[in-house]
This record gives sequence, C-alpha cells and structure tokens, in this order.
Amino acid sequence: MENIRARVTSEHKGSYKVINENGEFLAKITGKQMFTAKSREDYPAVGDWVIIDELPENQAIIKSILPRQSIIKRKYGDKNNIGEKSDIQVIAVNIDIAFIVQSLGRDYNLNRFERYFAILGNCIKPVIILNKIDLITKQELDEILSQIKNRFSDIDVILTSTFVDNGLLQLQNYLQSGKTYCFLGSSGVGKSSIINKLLGKDLIKTDIISSYSDRGKHITTTRQMYFLQNGAIVIDNPGIREVGLANTGEVLDNLFDKINELSLKCKFNDCTHTQETSCMVLKAVNAGEIDGKQYQNYLNLKKEFDFYQMSEIEKREKERDFGKFIKKAKKDLKNYQHKNY
Repeated sequence: MENIRARVTSEHKGSYKVINENGEFLAKITGKQMFTAKSREDYPAVGDWVIIDELPENQAIIKSILPRQSIIKRKYGDKNNIGEKSDIQVIAVNIDIAFIVQSLGRDYNLNRFERYFAILGNCIKPVIILNKIDLITKQELDEILSQIKNRFSDIDVILTSTFVDNGLLQLQNYLQSGKTYCFLGSSGVGKSSIINKLLGKDLIKTDIISSYSDRGKHITTTRQMYFLQNGAIVIDNPGIREVGLANTGEVLDNLFDKINELSLKCKFNDCTHTQETSCMVLKAVNAGEIDGKQYQNYLNLKKEFDFYQMSEIEKREKERDFGKFIKKAKKDLKNYQHKNY
C-alpha cells in the first residue's frame, strides 16, 4: 500500500474525514498511535496534514501526523465521555489567520478578544470581525471602533452583517487561495452564517433565530473544513463558552508588551504589579498610560496561566511518583517470585 498525503477536514468520534486529490476518505488511526499517545495533541485534529494508506470503499488508515506549523488549543474544563476532566482541547491546526467574531447585538467584549489572541500563539495572525453591525447606530459603532483602535492598534477589523450583506465583499477580498482561515467566537455570533455567505449557499445548517439579536440557538457541533471557490480554506467551529488558557506565557508577554516592558523596570524581580510601591506598571496605570480594564485583564490572564503552570508541575510530579511506584512494584514482585521459586 502506498503512503499518500491528505488533510483532515473533520472529526467524528474516533474517526476522521480526510481529503486529497484522490477524493474523500473516512480514516482511523492505528492502535499503536492510540497506545503511544501521551495527550490529546498526539491525535489528529482538523487542519492536520497526515500520511494515509488508502483502502477500498473510501476507507483509510492514518499512519502519521506531519509536523504542524501552528496550533490553536485551550484548557478544557468539560468532562469527556468517561466522566474525567480533559486537559487540553485542540481546536484547529495549521491555521494562517484566525477570525475572532463578536456580535454587536450582545457579545462585544474587549477582554474576550485578548483571551482569543492569547490562545492563538505567535504564529497565527488574528483578525477581528464585528458582526451584526446593523443592530447599532453609527455613533455607537464609531465608539466601539475607537475603543478597539486604542487597545489593539495593529489588529485588522472587518465589519459585517449577513442580514444586509454588509462587509462580505471586503471579507471575500481578504481571503487568499491556499491559505487556511479559522472562525472563532461564542455561540450565536454568526460564524456559520458568514461562512454560508462566503460559500454562496446554505451548506452549514443554522437554527431559526427568534429575533435577529442572538436570541436563538447555535447549531454547529463539530469542526468542519470548507473550500471556497477562490481556493481559500475556512474552518467553522462550535461556539466556545470559556476560553481557558494553556501554555501561553510568551504570548501573554507579547500581547501585553507595554506592561511586560515596564515590568522589567520594576525594583523587584518578583513584582506582582498589584501593590508594590515601586512598581512601574502600577505607576503607569495610575497615570492613565495603561488602560485600567486592560491591566485588570492582564492580571486575570496571568493568574490563570500561573495556575495552569502549577497544575502542570503537580501533574508531572504525580506521573513521576506513579512511575516510581510501578518500578518498585515490579521489583517487589520479581523478588517475591525469586524467593518462592
């Protein structure tokens, strides 16, 4: 059997849909891969390039995952199918640009943007989509754009409304052939509706909205890759309720670069930037040089990241202790067998 490259387009309870020039296949990983996997990140994810063996009846075996250029992941607090809490959820991989979608009906929040930026890492470019702009006045929209410019001066912003087809041409022109784009956001912000507009047909099922301003249900339940006519690739995602941070320490430093730069001038290396009289960050906040809400969000995200790091250390210590226990148990068993022999 020949080794052939393919790309994962969706995941379905232990199986994966993959696609290449030969068509679409329903693929599964090998038992060896499942046995050697140390975490969820060792399994295929939507966007992965994989090596497969093609089988009859459009079946395939995934033999290996090719190196990833980028990964979007979050700390996942929900329980898995055996009642245990999962650690990390891989959202998508090999993404060039991530569209962070918020609805101006009820969803708009600057701090949430920063959370999404934090999980993108340093390899994925973020772009803000403000959807349902027809729900607010021009004056309100101008105020929101001013807030975004003051806080995220280097982030592109696209204004859309699927109700009146506003901004969709600008979004289409933004998408380039061969690039992969991921849509992220809460439930009901209009991600699937935007992608349907880009596809030119209602390929993604969306629930009936009782009122346009997000009173309905969001129906996307799985991650799915779609191919646009111009050659661009887009990934739709289920709504994310909580954007938990994983290993994003360096990203936080880059995201809050001004705070990080000032922290290097603090008198104490372990300055918490919360109460120290010689803290340069606090002085900047009090002087209005750093936005107070951004500063509070920085503290929250930093605390969350530090807690995650501590949890990782404790988990590794437990793994080492368990490994020592197994080693000792085997040694004791061997000695017992030798003695009784």
